Amino acid sequence: MHSQVNTFQQLIEGDLPVLVDFYADWCGPCKQMNPILEETSKLLGKKVKVIKVDVDRNSSAASKFQVRGVPTLILFHHGKILWRHSGTLATSQLVHMVEKNLISNH
Repeated sequence: MHSQVNTFQQLIEGDLPVLVDFYADWCGPCKQMNPILEETSKLLGKKVKVIKVDVDRNSSAASKFQVRGVPTLILFHHGKILWRHSGTLATSQLVHMVEKNLISNH
């Protein structure tokens, strides 16, 4: 199990920005985010990696980043949090926020 945490840590500290969706299977709004995240991933292409983290299975990651509610989206680059948002967003809003934060932090 610990290799998963190492992999997550390595991902968020890497050169490629990572958008993390902290979610739970029992969460209705989290399910609404699935197609939005898929579309966002397609639109952003190789600019950012989109991953999902189940807070029930990965409570250590959720507590480390103080995830209090789901869905919570956090954009990481080189281990730094560039942006975070709790709740749902439309695809256009999410793409805009990710691109805006990648540009302003480069």
